[in-house]
Amino acid sequence: MTMRISLRPGQRLFLNGAVIRVDHKVTFTLLNDATFLLDNHILQAHETTTPLRQLYFVIQTMLIDPDGATAARRLFVDMHMRLKTTFKNDAILKDLEGVAGLVDNGRSFEALRKLRNLFEAESRILESSEQAAFAA
Repeated sequence: MTMRISLRPGQRLFLNGAVIRVDHKVTFTLLNDATFLLDNHILQAHETTTPLRQLYFVIQTMLIDPDGATAARRLFVDMHMRLKTTFKNDAILKDLEGVAGLVDNGRSFEALRKLRNLFEAESRILESSEQAAFAA
């Protein structure tokens, strides 16, 4: 599988555990399977303010830090199980199962994409929960 990647000056790429920063615009092609994240897909620790963002951060850690992937994987399994009992929204529960399947099949990048797509729905759920708490 080949993948063409373009980076802007100063942008970082996390490739198989290595961090690469480019000085000028560059485009390259990965000719084989590789584990990578682009700078704009990286969630910083201070941004992990919701349960799904925390789960995202754990999967991200599995990709960025291959040496710590085993511990991060155990944390993922634990967090995923707790989230399945916490969320009541059927669409989110279905997508959480999909995320687990992707991670189990070594498709963590796709799992991150699926989680990013859930952030907005999670925000709406959390906002309505907060509003209900204040109304009570």
